[in-house]
Amino acid sequence: MFSENAAVVTGLFAGGAAISLALGRRLIPQLILLSVIGVLATGRRYKWLYILYKSLPRDLLALKRFLCVNAVLWWWEKSGRTVPEIFAAVVARHPDKVAFHFENKRWTYREVDELSSQLGRYFSARGLKRGDSVALFMDSRAEYVCAWLGLAKSGIVAALINTNLRQGPLVHCIRAANSRAVIVGSELAAALREVTGELADLSVYEWRESGESSTSVIPGAINLREGLMPVDKSTLITKGGPRDKLVYIYTSGTTGMPKAAVVTNLRFMFMVTGVYYMLGLKPDDTLYDPLPLYHTAGGMLGTGQAILYGLTVVIRRKFSASNFWTDCVKYDCTVAQYIGEICRYLLSTPKKDDETKHRIRLMFGNGLRPQIWQPFVERFKVGQIGEFYGATEGNSNIVNIDNTVGAVGFIPRYAAHVYPVALIRVDKESGEPIRGKNGLCIVCKPGEPGVFVGKIDSKKAINDFSGYADSKATEKKIIKDVFKKGDKVFNSGDMLVMDEFGYFFFKDRIGDTFRWRGENVSTAEVEAIISNVVELNDAVVYGVEVPNVEGRAGMAAIVDEQGNLDLKKLAEGVKKNLPAYARPLFLRVLTSLPKTGTYKLKKQDLLQEGFDPNVISDKLYYFENPGNYIPLTPELYNDILVGKVRL
Repeated sequence: MFSENAAVVTGLFAGGAAISLALGRRLIPQLILLSVIGVLATGRRYKWLYILYKSLPRDLLALKRFLCVNAVLWWWEKSGRTVPEIFAAVVARHPDKVAFHFENKRWTYREVDELSSQLGRYFSARGLKRGDSVALFMDSRAEYVCAWLGLAKSGIVAALINTNLRQGPLVHCIRAANSRAVIVGSELAAALREVTGELADLSVYEWRESGESSTSVIPGAINLREGLMPVDKSTLITKGGPRDKLVYIYTSGTTGMPKAAVVTNLRFMFMVTGVYYMLGLKPDDTLYDPLPLYHTAGGMLGTGQAILYGLTVVIRRKFSASNFWTDCVKYDCTVAQYIGEICRYLLSTPKKDDETKHRIRLMFGNGLRPQIWQPFVERFKVGQIGEFYGATEGNSNIVNIDNTVGAVGFIPRYAAHVYPVALIRVDKESGEPIRGKNGLCIVCKPGEPGVFVGKIDSKKAINDFSGYADSKATEKKIIKDVFKKGDKVFNSGDMLVMDEFGYFFFKDRIGDTFRWRGENVSTAEVEAIISNVVELNDAVVYGVEVPNVEGRAGMAAIVDEQGNLDLKKLAEGVKKNLPAYARPLFLRVLTSLPKTGTYKLKKQDLLQEGFDPNVISDKLYYFENPGNYIPLTPELYNDILVGKVRL
């Protein structure tokens, strides 16, 4: 598929890797020489010599780690292990080791095991059965991990609800997972109370901090802390299987409201194990995790290192740029997590001693812009950046293991059949695959942008796609007849580009989703809410690029033929119904929206025009703090471009 030398090089790669694994890295120069001789013997494309010379050491290291990941997953699946069973083994090895630091409390593995076991027994006694789901709506803290882990010990599936959600979207997410109950932190009880009328059939269990009032703002809410007091603390494990559902994590997908993505035990094991081995984590590492625990990065890849591999993890309730390095020094962290926005915030803080007195050797995450990659590493003296790419529910995951600036991962071009992911050509506006005369999709060449896809193989944990709680939403993420008739791939919805060495670089998102403040924003969801608030039929939402800012800022184009748009009402409706990251920062008011001959809104034209008042004749507005739409003047526009106005 990639070269006529593929078979020759793949054979040399596999053989060389086997020798390297057996005898160590000292054979790499000899292996390179053997590979060169092998390719020369074919008398074909000599460019492969240079590519092989440059990439073989990287590829051998990756293969060694990849084989470890596969071996561990194979054993766990063969032996029928679940996440709670693996955690029980970790607890048995070192019960008194610190599993989590949270604020001023240390949680040992024994304490996490005891609380999670109590929770599992408690909800089983309340009539919940294996496969039932419970919504978890709580700020990040150690009890959060204990809650979903405890439910998993009884086979109950936790639906991890985004703490920024309010009103309709909050109700939707709780309902989307068919939740039978809700666990809410007292800090979010007021938000849940606003929608209890729409959730009257669900039991509400409130986790209150020690010393808080026993009276809840939610009528009828059960005090969970008190309810657990008489429950047995001994280790609880109920029989399950590796492909059983573990949790639901919400993703915006490409259209509509957030979708409940299924994370099975095996999927969790794959994600956590992939990070552990591919990035070289160690059991004695202390990991700093300032990310929200309702997302995959913080809640799975971060805290999962404690659950499966016995690391100590530092949890923060909320990310703080000013305390990031102070915390890393305080807890003697050796590894830390990020999303792109975190890196930008850290670079914008005043310099202080703590930022270089830490022992962080590795930071891993996603969304670090190439433009700030090198300045970030140089200022904060971080030895390695482990940028990765992958969707919560997807099977197309890659990782950067060798510090190549800007790369989100790589796949050896001669080994695509080992880990079958690829870029395929798509129509930029519709996102639909472009097919050849044979009806199959067209694989992109190096340097050619395409949508990233992963071949689905339910027999292999790394290639499986469990989908969503909604089967119709699952089907929408699958493309059929891609490489050959009858095959299926997971459609990531993201545009990437690959260079000749197999490195992948993020290009853009397609469809109806953009990313802002580390969150996926569904344009269809925001459009629906705006239309309801202002009672207008046509409203389009899209993401626009702002110089030196990660992601895309939300922008709404609204039709106002009569000139009676109530900006105050719109601002109030946006604040009430949308989380901060989903609120459109820019507003464009038009007398009509451009449409195609088939009456589809031409969102692409609006997106390309951006928010420049110097070239757009329509009225433009900016959503300023504390939350009002004000005219976007050329002066304000320039202040935004140069960073005087912080978004």
